[in-house]
Amino acid sequence: MSNSTNSNRVLIVYFSQLGNSKFIAETIAHEIKADTLEIKPKKSLPKATFFKLFTGGMQVIFKSKPELLPFDKNPMDYDTVILGTPVWAGSYASPFNTFFSQVEIKGKKIALYCCCGDSKGKTFENMKNVLKDNQFIGELELKSPLNSKEESIKKTIEWIKTILP
Repeated sequence: MSNSTNSNRVLIVYFSQLGNSKFIAETIAHEIKADTLEIKPKKSLPKATFFKLFTGGMQVIFKSKPELLPFDKNPMDYDTVILGTPVWAGSYASPFNTFFSQVEIKGKKIALYCCCGDSKGKTFENMKNVLKDNQFIGELELKSPLNSKEESIKKTIEWIKTILP
């Protein structure tokens, strides 16, 4: 499937701590020739897994807005925006708090995906609450995509074909 016309420009906006969300963003971008925008905090989380997960979870609970590196693309220049996040403390990763406070996304087609070890929790519900002035066209939950790459690629491509016919 290719995004051969400019009538539906697609941007994939993602944050990836362990590489799962990035893997899915790259899979989608390759499949439909979409642009990508990686959200990158200026300050990294701790290296040790336990402290990384603990710190990320606390950022979600306290609705932290970590400072981000500048963006090289504007989501408002696109018709469809696909947002990808790991699940932290049952919601989206805290860098998206900053992103949503800096970029007002309205009147777009929105698709959401999340990568989790266990459950998506309220990730999609919470994102939809922030992005309520948009049309939601699909959701995809993937469990640890890097642990089952081929299956995750297949599931992602099947999903993308349903939201971008």
